[in-house]
Amino acid sequence: MAKYLDDIPLSGITRIRELMYSVQDPFRLDQGDVSFEAPDSVKQAITRAVADGHTHYLQTNGLPKVRELLARKLRHQNRLPVDSPDEVLVTNGGIHGLYLLCQALLEPGDEVLLPDPEWPPAQSNILTAHGVPVRYPLYETRAWRFDAAELAASVTPRTRAIYVNSPNNPTGGVLTRADLEQVASLARERNLWVISDEAYEDVLFGGAEHVSIGSLEKMYPRTVSLFTFSKSYAMTGLRFGYLAVKDAGLRERLTKLLFLTTSNVSSIVQFGAIGALLGSQGVVEQFRVELEARRDLFYEGIRTAASGVLGGQPPLGAFYAFLKIDAGWDAPSEVRSPKSEVERPTSETQRPSEGLGRQSRSWAMTERLIQEGRVGCIPGVDFGACGEGYVRFCFARERAELLGALEAMRRVLVLGP
Repeated sequence: MAKYLDDIPLSGITRIRELMYSVQDPFRLDQGDVSFEAPDSVKQAITRAVADGHTHYLQTNGLPKVRELLARKLRHQNRLPVDSPDEVLVTNGGIHGLYLLCQALLEPGDEVLLPDPEWPPAQSNILTAHGVPVRYPLYETRAWRFDAAELAASVTPRTRAIYVNSPNNPTGGVLTRADLEQVASLARERNLWVISDEAYEDVLFGGAEHVSIGSLEKMYPRTVSLFTFSKSYAMTGLRFGYLAVKDAGLRERLTKLLFLTTSNVSSIVQFGAIGALLGSQGVVEQFRVELEARRDLFYEGIRTAASGVLGGQPPLGAFYAFLKIDAGWDAPSEVRSPKSEVERPTSETQRPSEGLGRQSRSWAMTERLIQEGRVGCIPGVDFGACGEGYVRFCFARERAELLGALEAMRRVLVLGP
């Protein structure tokens, strides 16, 4: 048996997602899924693909047409110097792309510098490839950005890559061009790869700028950029992602893994992606504008719904509220979730950087909101030790659901029993 998998934690996101399906009339602020429907251009392209019989095997790395369109998008929007569509590989969503990359890039014992807090599958995929995640802190006082000196001090002879995620999940922090220049300088100086997770590239607020680190001087050859249509085009369930990879040797490894894991990404989904790319891009901006309005609505409501208990500044990117639990909040001595207690990580299955187990205030708050308010959320510690004392909410839901969740939180946290 693959016993090493027993030591890789299953994210609390997964456990809570399954639990919330058993909660009656839940407020699903736990999962990072927008409430929008995919654009008509996507739906129509998928329907045509089925009607035209495009239900057979395809090229392993992706349809030539979709890779050509993606290469054009990467050159014009992300400013990546992509020479050929051959440098683009289509994956079964962003998480599949990250799995393939970690397997293709890392040797056992290789260290990857990883933000803290960070989306849990990033750490798990590094561990699955027998790599070693080394956390570098993000600071709320720095708008959830890193300290360059600390990042540089984390590099050792075993360091293989630096993982950057901007806009960040769960904090919504956006790295500036200057931040990325510092990462790039470090990567060039120490001969490191950069894994650039750009899943939320189109979800920016308040004039924040998204910069692809691969667009910086001499960085494209040592950067692998990961993208997805899940957030930009509301295609979370359709599973379409892609990688931009200059290195031919690494691409050959990735192609082998693509074939071994999926043969080819769903044919009709790839035709749907072509529809997204050829259709009006105005829908991406429409989604962004509405998400900004929902962000403002949620943060305005939090001032009343969780006054003196939860707080924080609105994020510059992504669609999460990463709220700090006030130091004066007293967690109930025993909080259980409805119908089934959330299976929290225990010290036996956790690495020290993964959290504080059953002493976690983040878990206590999460369980209370689920049990007493039916409000789905994720404990901050699930994203790393620096997330302890925080809770993540997704504000990409319908406004009515956000308002219902806020009222439920007010009853739990302000009015009390």
